[in-house]
Amino acid sequence: MKILKSILFDIMFWIYFGGCVSYLTNDKIDMLAVLSVGILVAISSNVLGVSVGRKIFNPCRNSKLFSKISNWLIALILLLTIIVGWNLVEVNPYKFFTKFKNTSGILKGLFNPNLKILEISIAALAETIYLALLATVFAIPFAFVFSFFAARNLMPKSIFGNIIYFLTRTVSTIFRSIEAIVWAIIFSVWVGIGPFAGMLALMVHSVAALTKLYSEQIENIDEGQIEAIKATGASTLQIWIYAVIPQVLSPFLAFTIYRWDINVRMATIVGFVGGGGIGLLLLQQQQMLRWHNVGLIMWLIALVVWIMDMVSAKVREKLRDI
Repeated sequence: MKILKSILFDIMFWIYFGGCVSYLTNDKIDMLAVLSVGILVAISSNVLGVSVGRKIFNPCRNSKLFSKISNWLIALILLLTIIVGWNLVEVNPYKFFTKFKNTSGILKGLFNPNLKILEISIAALAETIYLALLATVFAIPFAFVFSFFAARNLMPKSIFGNIIYFLTRTVSTIFRSIEAIVWAIIFSVWVGIGPFAGMLALMVHSVAALTKLYSEQIENIDEGQIEAIKATGASTLQIWIYAVIPQVLSPFLAFTIYRWDINVRMATIVGFVGGGGIGLLLLQQQQMLRWHNVGLIMWLIALVVWIMDMVSAKVREKLRDI
């Protein structure tokens, strides 16, 4: 199994390496050539023992010379990654330092906010806060249940247990990898533009994110308590209730409060695509180039996020002491 993992890792390593080199030299990647050369080099490196994968998955069998070669290869791939990223992202320090005057309108508005729209902005901000709150509250029960099925130490090592674990983790990962702004676009079409669409988008993303956080906390619990409850002949549900939940309740609360903090910030971006709240108001003012109104909205958002951050930090600190 270690040899197989080593070979697979080396194939991906050398395909990536070849793709980076091909991009930097030709600005066009010949995928067939990169795949062929990558597989050939990966197999050859394993035969010769000069394998990055072997260094990772079976380090005890590597000589000092091969370890040094692997270290240099890893350093080289990191350097290539930075160079390729620099080119793909089109990093341009000259523009950064010379085009500063283009932001003059935004900066003037930021430091001279228009208080005439304060009432409208506060109403939209309240909508954003409650939108994020409901998204978090509705996500808790789903994430709580799913997290037990996504914890490796709670799922039996049977075929059925492995399938449940794999499906739960896979679905959670997929839903979490799709950003909330994409979910907001989907729900804006589904239920119409407004805060309800934004709430649903944040809820779906929160369920997936909290499932991951909750399950990882469950995997780090004290196994001794589980074994003690098992010895009494308790059922799986009783083990979860009496051995697992008491250990994870406090961290779960901390994660949930932190997620609400995140949702308040994400709700602003969700509003840009029809998710309601202050994000929608910010988009409207920005499109009309009313920078003084934009300045007020930005200050309100910053103030709320700062308050939320301070409060959530204090609450999490108290929960850790419980």
